[in-house]
Amino acid sequence: MAQQVIELYREKLRCSICLQLLKDPVTIPCGHSYCMTCIETCWNEKETHSCPQCRQTFKSQPVLVKNIILGELVEDLKAGLTSASSGHAYAGPGDMACDFCSGRKRKASKSCLVCMASYCEQHLRPHYNIAPLKKHKLINDASKLQENICPRHDEVMKIFCRTDQQCICFLCLMDEHKDHVTVSAAAERAEKQKDLETNRQNVQQRIQEREKDVKVLQEEVEAISLSTDKALRQSAKMFKDLISLIEKKSSEVKQKIRSKQKCEQNRVKELQEKIEQEIRDLRRRDAELQQLSLTEDHLHFLKNYSSLSHLSASTNVPTYNNLTLQYFDDVTASVSRTRDKVKALLSDEWPKISVGTTKADILLPQGEPKTRHDFLKHSCQITLDPNTAHTLMSLSDSNRKVTLMSRNQSYPSHPDKFLEWWQVLSREGLTGRCYWEVKCNGTVGVAVAYKDIGRRGTREECGFGLNDKSW
Repeated sequence: MAQQVIELYREKLRCSICLQLLKDPVTIPCGHSYCMTCIETCWNEKETHSCPQCRQTFKSQPVLVKNIILGELVEDLKAGLTSASSGHAYAGPGDMACDFCSGRKRKASKSCLVCMASYCEQHLRPHYNIAPLKKHKLINDASKLQENICPRHDEVMKIFCRTDQQCICFLCLMDEHKDHVTVSAAAERAEKQKDLETNRQNVQQRIQEREKDVKVLQEEVEAISLSTDKALRQSAKMFKDLISLIEKKSSEVKQKIRSKQKCEQNRVKELQEKIEQEIRDLRRRDAELQQLSLTEDHLHFLKNYSSLSHLSASTNVPTYNNLTLQYFDDVTASVSRTRDKVKALLSDEWPKISVGTTKADILLPQGEPKTRHDFLKHSCQITLDPNTAHTLMSLSDSNRKVTLMSRNQSYPSHPDKFLEWWQVLSREGLTGRCYWEVKCNGTVGVAVAYKDIGRRGTREECGFGLNDKSW
């Protein structure tokens, strides 16, 4: 019945334009209601303003004001739909079903670790209302309930076996775990809870340290960026100055060569013009002599021959001018020597600014560290790896302290464990330049080793400092 009422109200509160529940409902003068956005869009697309349902036309666009009562009804309807849908959520193929529903089972919302049963919202109410049931432990994930059931005996596992490090039921305690060290699961949880808080503090401390490291690295990245930008600007300016100087010298050399060319060409042209003038004079003299040779008047011949037979001195023509051509060769050779000197200078200086600089050269300061303060710049925190520790070695202080014991420790088996020699490796791998300090009590050996150093074998094969895998 309630569902039918909800459906009826949903039809009444539906916008006739978008066919959805009213959103920001407004009522226009004719009495019909619409979503504010829907009716505004409808009127903006038309020249006239009318009701989409009754077609009543308005002279001017009515002022739209949100209908508060309708808005509240719509919100109440939405809440009712949500409540109805959640109250009638039936279990699907992958859902945990309520153990107390008859017929078609609803989806379980919580499980009780005391009753070892799962409940829907309706059957869960006694756990909220009945005093004894209020003390029961409820969990949200109903699927985890099966994890608390012993797969062998189908009983609740409330006991923890410290010998085998697993949860068991009371039947397991009477069977294969009979002589083992056992406590209640609650007691083991309380003890482990203390360790958990300690571990959380260590983790939080490590997070703070790592965050500081990240901040330092970020500052270093910013410093590198600033230095890079500065180097790029200054290098570009210097190369620009160098290129400008080379272009200026190139222009000067070009101007000198052109000037020498023009000077020598003018000299040669002047000499050429003199010789050509002399050739014209000689041609004219030759024509006059020929004319004189044809005359039959002996007196005329003798009178003019003396003046025509005398030749002026010829213009001196120098031989091939090697000095001029040598000048151009000398200029070319000078430029070539300058080029070779610049190339040699760049070849000598270039390795100092090579882009092939190693990561260590970038991150580490120049020079070897000499004081403890210098060494601490490269300090790193070492934690020990229990998976590699020999069974006589006990780790403590968040795996930063190791003690040699007289009895074997209860470490789980692991392929990285040293079997014959009292040794343990760090959890962190080391790269680049690293520094750490060790506080010793008694005889202690400190070494650097590859991760693949042998774990089983002779001292020469596995011992620190006795092979090519360690120092």
